[in-house]
Amino acid sequence: MADENFSPEQSLQLIKSMISKTKQDMTDNSIYFLVWGWITFFACTGQFVLKHIYGYEKHYLVWMVIIIGIIFSIYQGKKENKTRRAKTYIDESIKYLWSGMAACFFVLSMILSKLGWGTAIFPFFIMLYGLGTFVSGSIIRFRPLIIGGIIAWALAIGCTYVSYDYQMLFGAAAILISYIIPAYMLRSRNKTVNN
Repeated sequence: MADENFSPEQSLQLIKSMISKTKQDMTDNSIYFLVWGWITFFACTGQFVLKHIYGYEKHYLVWMVIIIGIIFSIYQGKKENKTRRAKTYIDESIKYLWSGMAACFFVLSMILSKLGWGTAIFPFFIMLYGLGTFVSGSIIRFRPLIIGGIIAWALAIGCTYVSYDYQMLFGAAAILISYIIPAYMLRSRNKTVNN
């Protein structure tokens, strides 16, 4: 078997093609950003309305809506695994990043439910939203995700200066800026490139 030696230009071209393919895959899978973005946006704003406007004691139950996202993600993931021919290292990196992020959200929820929710949960969640989108955007070199992540971090800091009720709205804003808008931009970019 012949040993293949890539020139620096060929290596760079291979890396660029892998990033381009992953951008295409991320565009095709922007449905995850949209589904999770809208579910989380709904939960943040819904919790604000239930707690702040209606004074409902169990306002946090609105977060049960994430069950829809979990079911959808499992179904969609199985469907994609049947049709996808090959996975790149970048695909795997993104998958492990978001699996790790999901684990962090779960662990943080367990810790804070034991120690007391206080006013700490939204700054941490917003910080994690920013991390996921910043790293994803950096991996696929998509600036709106990177910028969305940075803005989410600023919102995480800013949210510590407002009451718990209004932190929910900071969470909604972070999701809108770091998940929803970049996902629509990614889809739009792909339609433009394919046309």
